[in-house]
Amino acid sequence: MLAAMPDSAPSPLSAGGTSPRDGGDACPGTLRLHRADDGALARVRIPGGVLSVDRAEALLTVAGRFGDGELHLTSRGNVQLRGLDAECGGGPAELLGAAGLLPSATHERARNIVASPLAGLDGSPPVDGWLSELDSLVCGSAAAAALSGRFLFALDSGRGDVDALGADVTLIAEGDDCLLRVGAADEVFRLPSADGPRAALLAAELFLRAARDSGAWRVKDLPDDVRTALVRTVGATAGPVVHRPRPRTAKAPVPGPVTAPSSSTPATTTPAVTAIGVGVPLGRLAPAQWRLLIETARRYGNELRLTPWRGIVIPGPFGPAEPTGPTGPSAQSGQSGQSAHPWLPEGAAEALGVLAAAGLITGPDSPWTGVGACIGHPGCAKSLSDVRAEAGAAVGPVGRLPVYWSGCERRCGHPHGEWIDVVVTPEGHRISHVRGEHRDPRTVVRNDPAALASAVSEARA
Repeated sequence: MLAAMPDSAPSPLSAGGTSPRDGGDACPGTLRLHRADDGALARVRIPGGVLSVDRAEALLTVAGRFGDGELHLTSRGNVQLRGLDAECGGGPAELLGAAGLLPSATHERARNIVASPLAGLDGSPPVDGWLSELDSLVCGSAAAAALSGRFLFALDSGRGDVDALGADVTLIAEGDDCLLRVGAADEVFRLPSADGPRAALLAAELFLRAARDSGAWRVKDLPDDVRTALVRTVGATAGPVVHRPRPRTAKAPVPGPVTAPSSSTPATTTPAVTAIGVGVPLGRLAPAQWRLLIETARRYGNELRLTPWRGIVIPGPFGPAEPTGPTGPSAQSGQSGQSAHPWLPEGAAEALGVLAAAGLITGPDSPWTGVGACIGHPGCAKSLSDVRAEAGAAVGPVGRLPVYWSGCERRCGHPHGEWIDVVVTPEGHRISHVRGEHRDPRTVVRNDPAALASAVSEARA
């Protein structure tokens, strides 16, 4: 049955504070839904963002049968289904469970794992072994069932992309070894790669012990002394210490073709096209767009990878690049298939052209690149405006920095690292430049769409 829930979850406090679970962990899941203004909301965990086409079909079926038909990508590479009917009962969970998307009823909200979406595709090592083992370990740990829906694992292929997302426990590939990071600590621990998933689970279980008195949901919520002691305890069970500061900015994959050197040809030849990537404007996919992505994946690699930047990578193989155009494989721009990517294999160019025609982002020159927003009004009662419409009205030249529009101070789904923060307040839209924990002085724009668009564009430049 549809579970009763508060309208919103209490916000975690900043690093060094405490976050008592007075109201309980209200993060939604597949079994525990959230009541929004546009109906109930289910958040389906997709560990590592990896979806087979069959499971992607199941999500589309549930969205169409019980919800508004659309699929909403989250900043953790998960999927939200909105507009669910209060009378849907256990129907969504039954269908998702049959598809393998709900392997553990007790752990479904604890399966929060992000992974480098280009791992194994761009020359960086794959992390799929880590992913399957860690997910199995989490679901098999009785203690891990107590992890909050906010606690996050990250599996980084060495690119530094998901290491920058502020996860609670991070594994970073490095040759035959891996590095284990707890919270934002600059000191990481080196251990054999095969030991990484079990060490990550142990770190999470040790966090739960450390959090008993403070009630913290995440490592950053622990008091400073407790957090320091936790890192020290994890280090006692792991390997030698390595100094590796966390990257400040999380860089999303560039939309378009993904290439990697071919191991079967000399280094001087053109690289292989291993995947194609697309961005999703505001993370919102209509049923026809989702269907098109499924059909494309089925034709080439049978898999979709949802990224923490509300994009999708479709692994190939698509074949070797063909440098028939004047610019060769470095010309990753454009939105129209063959003319934008003349050097691509025919299948990859055709797929990008079709996806671009469907409204998806297939090159870095799209004005939607780097633009994000919360659900806003009317979907959320807390929002002070329809920020998605406002973000669309303000779309302009591609900015150097990403921008995120929030309908209230909670900033649900905001990015990490460096970005432009646009928040609706009773006084107007407040714009500020965020660099990690630092925030530049704010600018407020009052009820003037043209001035707002200009201010956002200037801030992003």
